[in-house]
Amino acid sequence: MAVPAVALSSGKPMPRIGFGTATSTLGHAEGHAGVKEAVLRALDAGYRHFDTAAAYNTEAALGDALAEAARDGTIASRDEVFVTSKLWVVDAHPGRVLPALQKTLQNLQMEYVDLYLIHHPVSMKPPVAEGGPLVVKKDLVALDMEGVWREMEECQRRGLAKAIGVSNFSCKKLEHLLSFANIPPAANQVEVHPYCRQNKLREFCRERGIQLCAYSPLGGKDTPWANGSVMDSPVLKQIAQDRGKTVAQVCIRWVYEQGDCVIVKSFNERRMRENLDIFDWELTDEDRGKINKPSGVQG
Repeated sequence: MAVPAVALSSGKPMPRIGFGTATSTLGHAEGHAGVKEAVLRALDAGYRHFDTAAAYNTEAALGDALAEAARDGTIASRDEVFVTSKLWVVDAHPGRVLPALQKTLQNLQMEYVDLYLIHHPVSMKPPVAEGGPLVVKKDLVALDMEGVWREMEECQRRGLAKAIGVSNFSCKKLEHLLSFANIPPAANQVEVHPYCRQNKLREFCRERGIQLCAYSPLGGKDTPWANGSVMDSPVLKQIAQDRGKTVAQVCIRWVYEQGDCVIVKSFNERRMRENLDIFDWELTDEDRGKINKPSGVQG
């Protein structure tokens, strides 16, 4: 079945489930061919929303996969897919935004991205040479939010990004951004799962027409929000058993029921398909009550 979509404030429909291309090794272990093959399998499974970033080192592989899918008829046109990418901290400076997006578009072999996000509310001093560490803590500096956002707006005005937004922004950061934005952010991508619920941020965004997008719906690695793994939760395991589903499906369905867009990631074909199998069933009120029961988790 087709994945339900939500209309962003820009008017662009965004599929509610996206396929993430971030990997723990930033694409190095999987390699270009491995990432490309995973995207092709995801297309075959039914995904049409793909999430990447300059920092993931997967834009080129995603671009190759989508170009091949267009050639062989798997997708009829560019309009059939929704592609999100992100501005990395080293390019989050006035004067560097447009060139960064142009490089992303070159990697993707596309004329535009559907959604372009500021990856983090911080900047980093540009390295002296290419190929340095992704993050050097001593080189992190405050984000010139207004200067960078003005250039993000220009990217949308030029049609290089159909919509613009942010990632990892708090209510306070969003409030500051909204105080001067001519084009408000269409989306905010943040960590969301049963141990990191983001209720306050979700309500803030909903009231202002900002779509919340959830990454790490199964819990982040070494998540600081609670003791133990989301996937090892006895409550979630019992609900999964009662519903005849996996714990992953319960987590994804729970996030989906909050109204969020969900970015899922697995290069395993069986799990790819399982992660999409969340639309023809619902959690019960009792299930939701157990998951939402206060237990010292974040937000």
